[in-house]
Formats: sequence, C-alpha cells, structure tokens
Amino acid sequence: MDAATARSLDRVAEIVSRHAQDRARAQTLGLRLSHVTAATEPGYQHYTPSLSTVLAGRKRTLIGGDDQVWGRERFIITPVGLPLVSSVVETDPQRGFLAARWQLDPNLVAEVAAVMPRKAHPAGRMDRLGVWSPALADAFARLLALLDEPEHIPVLGPLVSREIVLRLLETDQAPRVLAALDDGDPVVPRAVSVLTDRMAEPWSMRTLAAEIRTSPPTLYRRFKEATSMTPLQYLKRLRLGEARHRMVVLGESAAQAARAVGYRSVPHFTRDYRHLYGASPAADGTRLREQLRQGGFDGSTSAF
Repeated sequence: MDAATARSLDRVAEIVSRHAQDRARAQTLGLRLSHVTAATEPGYQHYTPSLSTVLAGRKRTLIGGDDQVWGRERFIITPVGLPLVSSVVETDPQRGFLAARWQLDPNLVAEVAAVMPRKAHPAGRMDRLGVWSPALADAFARLLALLDEPEHIPVLGPLVSREIVLRLLETDQAPRVLAALDDGDPVVPRAVSVLTDRMAEPWSMRTLAAEIRTSPPTLYRRFKEATSMTPLQYLKRLRLGEARHRMVVLGESAAQAARAVGYRSVPHFTRDYRHLYGASPAADGTRLREQLRQGGFDGSTSAF
C-alpha cells in the first residue's frame, strides 16, 4: 500500500474509533460503523448494496464458495442484497477491529455512470476483493471526516458521495458496481428480489429464469459475476440464515424452521446447516439462545 493511501485509511480508522457508537449520525451519511475488541464466531449477515471496508484487524468473509481473509488493504463491493457468513479473526493491539460499511445508492451510481465513459475490463473471473487507489481512499476519508462536522453533511455529503462512486468506477471493481444497473435490464436485482420474497418455493434454474424472463445461461452468468454465487447457492444461504433466525429469535424447532424456509427434508437441512455453521441446528440454536438470554447475542445481523 502506498503512503498516501495508508495515511487516508489511518485517518478513517481514527474517525471510526471515535464515532462507532453514534449510529444515528453515521446513518445520515449512509454509514454503518463497527468497533469490536475481540475475535468473533462466524455469523450470518445480509448485506445491502454497499462498499465494505476494514480499517483495523482482519475479517473472514465467506460468499458462496469464495472464502477470504482480508484487512484494510482491500475492500468488498456488494451490488445487490447478499447473504454471507463473516467473522472477526484478528484485532489490532491498539485499535481492536474497526470497520465501516457505506451504502451504495443505485440511483447515484446510475447518475455518475451516465456521464462517465465505459472502460473495457479484462474478461474472466473478477477478484472478489478490490484494491484501494489513493484517490478512492482520500475521498472516503473526506466522507468520514464529515462525522466531525455534521452541519456540513447536507451540502458536502452528496458531493463527496458522487466522488466515491466515480473513484470506484475507476477501479477494477467497476463491473461489480455496475452489475445492479445492468443497462436497464436488471436480471440480478429481479432474481434477488424473487428469491428473497419467495424463498420457500421450490426454485430451479429453469423456473427462476422463466419467472424473471431470461434464459438459464444468462441468469447463471450474470448472477455469478455479481455475487460470486449461483442463484441456487444464494437461495441456500438465504434459507439457512432465515432458519437460524427463526430458531434463535422465534424459538422454532429445527424441523419447523426447515419447513418454513423451503426445505423438504430435515436431514438435508441438517447437513447443509452443519456444513455452514459447524454445528447441528439443535446444538447451535441452544447455544445462541443461551447467549441471547445472557445479552451476548442480539439475533440480528452484525455491523462488521
């Protein structure tokens, strides 16, 4: 990492450490900040379209079959709602673990993209993790700095936000940033919406492609490019995350939760659940409900 980028991210880390508890102010800039003092167990999260960053420490992110451990030298773009499993695996001795997630506004992306020339990007698999440029890190630092000057947010916030989108579109992650727009033919957003709203239905590639009026090969290719998962991998992750929520927060049994999210076979559900979370649904649910009673787990997605 070059010196200018490092200075900008150091500045961001310092700001996040001071404002991590002020959720309301962060939200005015579309930010969600996190400060964790110790490593955490893997947990299900559902990211909205966003730019996700780590400022101190390291985290593990499992998206489909893509399993990455990363820190402040990289960032992740999620162009559509994305179910994933993540955990804090390393904390900084002085700062702990610091992270910031910035909401990507598809309308803002469309506005900026409309006036920028489209660059050609190499064909082939795109790295899930982006690399900071000095200009992107500087713009992100100036956005976070507005947390110290909230009276300037209404005027400067939209301007700096547009610059961040512009800088993102200059990186190799530009295709992923643009994936949700898809030139007016949002195959991936439509598929995500259908799977999220109707996850219990018995979807196949053929039936899902027919529902959103595209071909199975087109759906598969565009969905994999945008999310690093196939549509059916995405559906499985959605179902397992919702089932875990139903067992822990609603008190449902494993069989009840499995049926509610669309599993026809409880043994199949148990195998998938154990593979993702490392424990059976019953054992994991009991442990998490106990943590909930003790105040150590809130049953919702975490900020990091």
